[in-house]
Amino acid sequence: MSDKFQYGGQAVIEGVMMRSPRFVAVACRKPDRTIVVQAEPVEKSIIGKFLWLNRPFLRGSLALLDAMALGAKALSFSANVQAEEIGKEKRKPDAAEQASAAASAALMTPSAVSTDSPRPGAISSIAIGMTLAISFVFGLGLFVALPTLITQLAQNNGLHHKITLNLLDGVISLSLFLGYIALISRMENIRRVFQYHGAEHKAINALESGEELSLENAVRSSRIHPRCGTSFVIIVLLITVIVHAILPRPESYPIRLMFHLSLIPLLAGTSYEIIRLAGKYRHLPWLGALLAPGQWTQRLTTREPDPDQVEVALAALNAVMNCEAERAAAEKAKEQAKVDTAVQAVA
Repeated sequence: MSDKFQYGGQAVIEGVMMRSPRFVAVACRKPDRTIVVQAEPVEKSIIGKFLWLNRPFLRGSLALLDAMALGAKALSFSANVQAEEIGKEKRKPDAAEQASAAASAALMTPSAVSTDSPRPGAISSIAIGMTLAISFVFGLGLFVALPTLITQLAQNNGLHHKITLNLLDGVISLSLFLGYIALISRMENIRRVFQYHGAEHKAINALESGEELSLENAVRSSRIHPRCGTSFVIIVLLITVIVHAILPRPESYPIRLMFHLSLIPLLAGTSYEIIRLAGKYRHLPWLGALLAPGQWTQRLTTREPDPDQVEVALAALNAVMNCEAERAAAEKAKEQAKVDTAVQAVA
């Protein structure tokens, strides 16, 4: 797969996280209109530490956990960026400081980029980790345990057709997911995150189009992308409906719940491979039809961003691309040094 199809990301608080094959970067817009960027090697991620699991149908669950871990870290960074600015505002600068800040702001363009990391804020990694764990358990409870419990109640009240009950499991899960997304999308803060989600897609689409990676081209690009996490979740839910309809249905609710949970890694792995193929062969009609439900759902999880938000996404994307270029140049120089040493030894 071409390197340009191995870039992706996610939205964070007033920013975007971008990931390349070997690096991850977070770019956030500060209240003073500057963009702060932080980049680091991806070897520190879960996939980087467990490369032996990076194999077809195994890497789906690994990639999901990796995305959650990187996402939590990126959210922590973006939250601390905003928290630091709020702390500065609460400090109530005197008149001289206000005049100095105003003069600086007048000289600063909206596209100014800072690479300084924020100071540690009140939002700790432990707090983000706990939030992530709670969210994960909440998701399993809402989209797996609750549908299974509802169909158990239906079974106890006379509905015994196993295929119907299994299909009902999937329909309830899908309905809950879509309803949940539609509900939270009405929140103003979430709408801002969804705009940055759209900005992330526009930047990636601009890169994959082969055109110049400019703000103008990115703004013109689509906010829908086949490798989106939304499409991944929808495919998982749709495959779950099919698989559950075929497989046997244990009578006991606890056993059936554990059975459903045990299938998640396999379903996630299969869905991940479909998403990877879709990103590379997006123009194949049958793949387009398969991904259509996920792309329709992206109309809920993305919003049309403004150019400032797209600029933030491009800052993160350019950061990881620059890191990749520097790493490649360093590796090339190292190999050349080995060749030169060998030649000198022969001479």
